[in-house]
Amino acid sequence: MKATQALVLVPGLMCDDAVWQHQIAALGAVCEIHVAEHALCDSLGAMAERILDLAPPQFAMAGHSMGGRVALEVMARAPQRVTKLALLDTGYQALAAGEAGEREKAGRYRLLEIAERSGMLTMAEDWSRGMVYPPRLADVPLMHAINSMIARASVAQFAAQIRALLERPDRTDLLAALRLPTLVLCGRNDSWSPLARHEDMVKLVAGSQLVAVPDCGHMSTMERPEAVSAALLAWLES
Repeated sequence: MKATQALVLVPGLMCDDAVWQHQIAALGAVCEIHVAEHALCDSLGAMAERILDLAPPQFAMAGHSMGGRVALEVMARAPQRVTKLALLDTGYQALAAGEAGEREKAGRYRLLEIAERSGMLTMAEDWSRGMVYPPRLADVPLMHAINSMIARASVAQFAAQIRALLERPDRTDLLAALRLPTLVLCGRNDSWSPLARHEDMVKLVAGSQLVAVPDCGHMSTMERPEAVSAALLAWLES
């Protein structure tokens, strides 16, 4: 089957095309797939501009985690270029005020300190324990794939992307204004970007669809790749 539409896949924090490996294989027959690279961009807006500079004139777009926030920045800048939108294990609000925001900031900088002191792999092994559905932590190939992916990134990239996330804008009003086929998906057991947040997103986006993947944490595209690819295929064909 000849690919009939372009699909831009937007990785999240410290992720590369490995986070989309199953989806690239599963959807490649129906889509011309492009995977975004954030380089050393230190704002979500700069990441969005990079996508718009390199993407085809029109495209469907799926973003995971931080990539979902980048996708919203693309929508804020060039909504006419995006035909369909999928937001996976992500969020839309700015850094919380007060103690909650300070906790997030401290947690992110703790991980950056580990990376600077002991290397990206050590940081990845610490961080990923909270990203994956706990029963899957014993899945050696899965954890190796996640940790190796994160370890391929540099400390400089990590620092830049932390800055981007801590300075993220609130996109509540943007979600409420969306008028295109929108899939909102998350792992049912995602403790980083919880199901309740995605339920709120679906309430904001008119006509959107929610998919909660069972027995799955934050790294849904790698933890339950078949379920995620099936949901994305249904969204693309809708």
